[in-house]
Amino acid sequence: MKPVRPDSVILPGSIIGVLGSGQLGRMFAIAARRMGYRVHTYSPDRDSPTGQIADVEIDAPYEDLDRVRQFAAAVDVVTFEFENVPAATAAAAAEHALVRPAGNVLHVTQHRLREKSWLRDNGFPVTRFEPIRGEQDIARVAPHFGPAILKTAGFGYDGKGQYRVNSAAETKSAWEAMGRQEAVLEAIVDFEAELSVVAVRDPRGVCVFYEPSCNHHVGGILDVCYAPQPFGADVAKAAREIARGILEALDLTGVMCVEFFLTRNRQLLVNELAPRPHNSGHLTIDACVTSQFEQQLRSVCGLPLGSAEMFRPAAMANLLGDLWAGGEPDWAAACSVPEVKLHLYGKLAPRAGRKMGHITATAHTAAEAGQVVRAARARLTR
Repeated sequence: MKPVRPDSVILPGSIIGVLGSGQLGRMFAIAARRMGYRVHTYSPDRDSPTGQIADVEIDAPYEDLDRVRQFAAAVDVVTFEFENVPAATAAAAAEHALVRPAGNVLHVTQHRLREKSWLRDNGFPVTRFEPIRGEQDIARVAPHFGPAILKTAGFGYDGKGQYRVNSAAETKSAWEAMGRQEAVLEAIVDFEAELSVVAVRDPRGVCVFYEPSCNHHVGGILDVCYAPQPFGADVAKAAREIARGILEALDLTGVMCVEFFLTRNRQLLVNELAPRPHNSGHLTIDACVTSQFEQQLRSVCGLPLGSAEMFRPAAMANLLGDLWAGGEPDWAAACSVPEVKLHLYGKLAPRAGRKMGHITATAHTAAEAGQVVRAARARLTR
């Protein structure tokens, strides 16, 4: 491994390695290229969203550890585009380059049961949950648990691998439908809103926090988010402090999104952790002094973090592949709204539920910005 002290700065002109090649890597690569860095990306895909921007695109399996080692040996630091990179891949990369966030962070956050257990054991507020590893767990827990969500323990996102259940029989049926794999049974929360905080921590322990956003999901996928959230300064402060505690307990270097449920009595419960830039933080590109992607670059390279101040309230709406069902969307119609910014990810083929891009808008209030992005998105298919 190249010798790098924790306080060393990886300067512009260096090479950043990205494991993963989707839209998060694309927007990270754009930020890195703008600041004079080179970018290499590694994933099983070719002509990927990140690869279209990167200097070098390597398409090889994550399980090809020799290729991973060669990739890491050619860069100055490695970071992640998504957290479901196999642990062995992260460990192989760490043999030859600094890896940020570290592999232990991925180990915790890529597995729902490990993540929730870690949060509970470290004193962070989480929803009530029970592990499901076999029929005996269902028989022991499910009859008395109440309405719940059964989730696969590993490799789930955007609502995938989740089943709403109301009885032991439904829990058993859902567990069998997911292939009898390890799962977590999580109590349904009567929440007022879903919030998230994008937080950044540098190698010296300095933290920066964005304004918490309010998130609306459809079918388990983020549909629209806006910031600042409307529930007051006390909620924002509490969310930031919980996020700070999580980053410090993990000793994380990089960006992390902490997703919350805000209950009816204004209690915050941690729902999920994402140790990389997050969909709800895309609006920071157009609404903040420093985007979440530039912060990821600054943190993994040891540069001072930038300001997370918002210029104006903002909102973001996802553009899913469903918008292409009737043909190419009418981009000119959406762009005719002066406040709207269009971001497309360069994906080769639209599919239902696939994130193809997003639009953002700023306005005098977050609610107004939300109305603008919804109206602009509706113009795409008129």
